[in-house]
Parts: sequence; C-alpha cells; structure tokens
Amino acid sequence: MKLDKNLLTLLCLIFPFLVSAQIESIFNGVELNQSFQMVSEKLSDIAKSTNIISIDQPNFPLANIKEEHLVCSQVVTANGTINKVVFTFADDKLKYIEARGNAIQVLTHKLSDTARTYLNYDVYVAEKLFLKKEEDAGWILTEEAMHNNMFTWQNPYLISEIDEEIHPKFSEEIPNFIKMGASLDELKPILEANSDFTSSEVLDGTDPNAQLQINCFGVEYFGFPRKIEARFGNNILNVVWILTGKGEEDRIRKALIAEFGNPIFVTDEWEIFNDWQVGLRKDKPEILLMEKNIGLGYKTSYFKQ
Repeated sequence: MKLDKNLLTLLCLIFPFLVSAQIESIFNGVELNQSFQMVSEKLSDIAKSTNIISIDQPNFPLANIKEEHLVCSQVVTANGTINKVVFTFADDKLKYIEARGNAIQVLTHKLSDTARTYLNYDVYVAEKLFLKKEEDAGWILTEEAMHNNMFTWQNPYLISEIDEEIHPKFSEEIPNFIKMGASLDELKPILEANSDFTSSEVLDGTDPNAQLQINCFGVEYFGFPRKIEARFGNNILNVVWILTGKGEEDRIRKALIAEFGNPIFVTDEWEIFNDWQVGLRKDKPEILLMEKNIGLGYKTSYFKQ
C-alpha cells in the first residue's frame, strides 16, 4: 500500500511530534488506548448522557473479539460543549473518537499550529485530528485507525438514534466490480459509483508496473466502508490494495479460504491465494489483488518462489 502523496508529506513533516500530542485529553484527561472503564468513568463527569453499545460479533476492523461504542451527548470541556461524541473501543482499548456539533470550535480552540489540507479535510497531523468544516465534525484517531482512513467513516451509532447493535448485511467476497485487467476507461466510472468519493494520483515512477492510482473511499467490503487503492499500468488495472485492520485478520482469512481455498504460500508477513492473484498481508493489514502476470512476477521477484 502506498499512502497518498499529500498525506505522506504531512506525516513526514510532523512525525517527530506524533507521540506527544494528546488532543483527546480535553475530555477530562481521556487518552487513546485507555480501557473502556477508565474512559467511561472520566466521561460520566462531563457528559449530560451516555449510552453504551456492545457488539457481540464485531465488524470494526481494529477489533478482534470485542467492540464497544460509548455515545455521549452535551460533553462539557474547558474549551466549550460538544453536542455529541462517540468513543469506539476495540478489545477494550479506545481507538476512535468522532465529535459533531460545535466540534471544530472546541477541538481547535487552543491549537497553535496551522491546519493542513488533505482532500476536503483540515488536518492537524501531530494531534491525529481530522476536521470537516461543512459537517462541523472532527475525528481523533490512533495510528491503526489512520491506516484505515477512518476519518472518512461516520459512526452509525452517533449520526442516528440507534441504541442497539446493528447487524449489517454484507458479502464476505471480494467486490465483484473489481475487474483485474480491465481498462481505466471502463473501470473509472464503476469505481466512482461504488465509492463515497475518489481521488486520482499520478505515481512517482518507482513502480514500473503502474502510473496511476485511483483512491476509492467508502467502498463496502466485509461489512465496513474501506479505502481501496486501484493501480493502473498502461491504463489497465493490475494491482488493488484493500485496507484492513489487524483485529479482523482471522475473519478475513476465513473468508478468503471460503472464496479461494487454502493459501498456497504462507510466511509471517503474507498468505497467498488463488494462483498468486490474492494476498493477505499481515505485517501491515491489507489485502492485495494482482493481475495474474503481475502476481506470477511477484512470485519470483518478491517472494522468491
């Protein structure tokens, strides 16, 4: 997976400060990766109401066995009051915060640095804070959540009045509109129709097999809206990355086995399926789809088989 050039530039510029910034502490000292009990105790003192939603069968990408959402209303901070905030936990660790209603004013009140622009978001990378002005919404993310581009996800338990577990209907198979070997002209409108929004990126030439990447945000796969990166070489789709989470690795592995059979190659970092056309990456959670000639080339050049 290759990060969008603009976002990669932001991360490189601010990387030395990533560890120290804790914008989430405005919520009565809350910190990312804290436990559900610790966070809920802190929020009980500053929220007018709280609602706990526990998920029996998690589909949040960062959760392996346990997913919880703590939805709070009228959350009072030293910077002002936010209308609604949801705190999402994976395996009892806080991974994602989404705030709406007076969110931008409160979250940026004491920030001294200048926001940068990524797509239509204002980004304070050191704070892992993404803002969308037209929705008065903000997202605070762990690094795992940033990998999944979860600032583009709207938590359904926050934006509606749902107070119990949602059971989404979804397919465990790779989306059938991803047609390896199809042309850019054929696929571009299909990718756009199956995404919330897309952006195109001219690649830097380090990969001789691809010149253009279409970044597709909000593509439904395995019960969650994903970012996928569709790469074209000579205007032909030959590689696709589907961004996933480490917590769902076992669930995705079972789905890939059901669709393609057992893996034909396994290492600590990879499991390869379907005659070198599908890969489950484990060191950085992603699915790799390859046009057959590309896959067979990777077999010898990268995987040394």
